[in-house]
Amino acid sequence: QVQLVESGGGLVQPGGSLRLSCAASGFTLDYYALGWFRQAPGKEHERVSCISSSDESTYYPKSVKGRFTISRDDAKNTVYLQMNSLKPEDTAVYYCGAAKDCSEDEPYEYWGQGTQVTVSS
Repeated sequence: QVQLVESGGGLVQPGGSLRLSCAASGFTLDYYALGWFRQAPGKEHERVSCISSSDESTYYPKSVKGRFTISRDDAKNTVYLQMNSLKPEDTAVYYCGAAKDCSEDEPYEYWGQGTQVTVSS
């Protein structure tokens, strides 16, 4: 069964850090670009990072650049999102996905079920 399973979400105070993990089963991540997205109530679905399969080049929007870091460990079939200096506006459900590349319009083939991140004092 093909699955992506996120973990590591939770409640954190503003300025704190969390590390999200996304583990794949039923397929190998080696040849996929991997992205993290988030969805907050009343807000648009936003891609917050992507890492390519070829040269591990990364993408971040302005909203998280310098605070979030994506990485991948293909030996563990897992992608990570290190989130530092968290802000209340980072509160959302975070999802990982797998696609052919990090192009903005590239459709994602696989999705995880999401993990809640809440930033609040």
